Amino acid sequence: MFESFRTFETTLAGRPFVVEVGKMAGLANGSCLVRYGDTVVLCTATMADSPREGIDFFPLSVDFEEKLYAVGKIPGSFLKREGRPSEKAILASRVIDRPMRPLFPKDMRNDVCIVCTVMSVDMDNSPEIAAMNGASIAVAISDIPWNGPIAGMAVGLVDGQVVMNPTLEQRQKSDLSLTVASTHDKVAMIEAGANEVSDDVMYDAIMKAHEQNVAMVDFINGMVREVGKPKREFPSQALDPDFLASVEEFATEQVRWALFDDDKTVRDARMAQVTEKTKEHFATVDESCLPLIDEALYQTQKHVVRRALLDEGKRVDGRGLHDLRPLAAEVGLLPRVHGSGMFTRGQTQVLTVATLGTMREAQLLDGIDNEEYKRYMHHYNFPSYSVGEARPPRSPGRREIGHGALAERALLPVIPSEEEFPYTIRLVSEVLSSNGSTSQGSVCGSTLALMDAGVPIKAPVAGISCGLVTEGERWMTFVDIQGIEDFFGDMDFKVAGTHKGITAIQMDLKIDGLTGPIIKSALELTHTARDYILDEVMLKAIEAPRPELSKYAPKMIRTIIDEDKIREVIGPGGKVIQRIVAETGCKIDIEDDGSVFIAAADADAGARALAMIEAIAKDPEIGSVFTGRVTRIMNFGAFVEIAPGKEGLVHISKLDHKRVEKVEDVVSVGDEIKVKVIEIDEKGRINLSRKDCLPKPAPAQGFGTK
Repeated sequence: MFESFRTFETTLAGRPFVVEVGKMAGLANGSCLVRYGDTVVLCTATMADSPREGIDFFPLSVDFEEKLYAVGKIPGSFLKREGRPSEKAILASRVIDRPMRPLFPKDMRNDVCIVCTVMSVDMDNSPEIAAMNGASIAVAISDIPWNGPIAGMAVGLVDGQVVMNPTLEQRQKSDLSLTVASTHDKVAMIEAGANEVSDDVMYDAIMKAHEQNVAMVDFINGMVREVGKPKREFPSQALDPDFLASVEEFATEQVRWALFDDDKTVRDARMAQVTEKTKEHFATVDESCLPLIDEALYQTQKHVVRRALLDEGKRVDGRGLHDLRPLAAEVGLLPRVHGSGMFTRGQTQVLTVATLGTMREAQLLDGIDNEEYKRYMHHYNFPSYSVGEARPPRSPGRREIGHGALAERALLPVIPSEEEFPYTIRLVSEVLSSNGSTSQGSVCGSTLALMDAGVPIKAPVAGISCGLVTEGERWMTFVDIQGIEDFFGDMDFKVAGTHKGITAIQMDLKIDGLTGPIIKSALELTHTARDYILDEVMLKAIEAPRPELSKYAPKMIRTIIDEDKIREVIGPGGKVIQRIVAETGCKIDIEDDGSVFIAAADADAGARALAMIEAIAKDPEIGSVFTGRVTRIMNFGAFVEIAPGKEGLVHISKLDHKRVEKVEDVVSVGDEIKVKVIEIDEKGRINLSRKDCLPKPAPAQGFGTK
């Protein structure tokens, strides 16, 4: 039945990596089933027969599909089926897309769809790595034109040692979460989160992963030789060289005039004039070429920017290769929010707002890994006005989700633990103006907002981007790229970190990969730049986290009670905890391990709720003092509730220092009084004293004394 069925096997990080071809998804252009341990991913690649009309880009889509059956779960939604992709699935799709996209022909316009369906998950063997390698195999053995293959590897740092494709246990104690994709000769993609890892350690980890990837590329090439299909021809959408040369001849000097200014709005306005003049000129030559003018001018701009960098070391805004744009930082811009910070770099400006909430407000997750919730979230918004466009708002796309996740990853290593700071933390970065590297602007703005909110972060984090232009063996890197240099350059190498080390990396490429010296140069440039940003800009705006939280932020108190006391604190039907909430106005969360989180509008209310809970959870000891409420009056004394559901007796003789004739002369039902535990009998009954909490009366002055 499966005459073309083949199985190929190798090892990846010392574990079997098995690829099955020819058994499933036979109508796709290319497909394979990847087995990595008990992780199983079906990878398929398909291509449209003809180009999509009216577009000037290569239409590639990559989807990493999480199926909850892969981990034996039923989706938690009302419909009980998978809905829109989770953020982690979107991020996995982007990681697979980035190293593969530059290797497709630039002049192809046929739709290509790559789908990686996760069917079984073994937590020790990453489905993302299985999918990346499987996607590469599916395209490489298909008839889709592509200059791959690539291979991918995850890297950890456990007890100072670099570990390839770490297991779940190793990942939980790793100081590094790095993914590296490579061609046979170069590094094609880097994505990292790190616990302040040094440049040298990061570089070493990247290059060790690259060495491992080369072996996987060789394995894939062996598969291609055995089962690969001949690559299809496709109608090229490249501009006619003669036409492009005529546009460059007419417009190059005008384009130079338009582009060399430090203001993006001026450049855009000038380019609009150049475009209009160019179209007017070529309309008199051949009107049929007018739809191609925009693409030809794009190529002309690219040529002008790159030649200026390579031949003159000149940037369009006049900066040197290692110069930063003007920088500014502010905090406390919004009076009612819990924390705010704005970071400006040239015409890129990001405002981040910090909000603190209870642990109950942590985000619940429904995915294929072991993470059930997260208490720190970072959301990134990119409105159209930030680039001067008139578009109605829309829901976050993959770019917004990716940039938010990058900033989240950059700051995660410095966020205090739940035990140190029992809050849910949400950061929202609003891009107010965009001219390059807004994701790193959001890292800086977010650090400012956290410090303004009084979050005791371990160290401030800054982010910066490094660019690249190449020509044959020639190359040069330059720091703090703006939009035009991102569009026409070869690389956007984003690095965030503290003074001590790197916390996040994301690398986007338009070429087939990077050599080791280029990576090392980018790490050095970004380290110097982020140190300057921290010392000369951010820490001058705010030196350290504020010592106190905003008066509008909830006041959180955390305590731990014995697990066998949880039922008493909650009470039958929740009556006890509901009463504490009603009397104090606090929000209270109790977890299964006995952790109690109290969120109060003010410190006094929180202290009162804590005292009530501790009075229930801790058995009273002789000598303990409580503030209780009189619940009943008898002729021999008063019963006082020292905690919800827990009473003691104040005998009439213990009500006051002086003789008390009637209990009602001293206290009434509902009075709050301070009492001291003086006895607990063998039956657990509590005897209290009000007298021992009152100041002793002054001794009486006798007559006739001298």
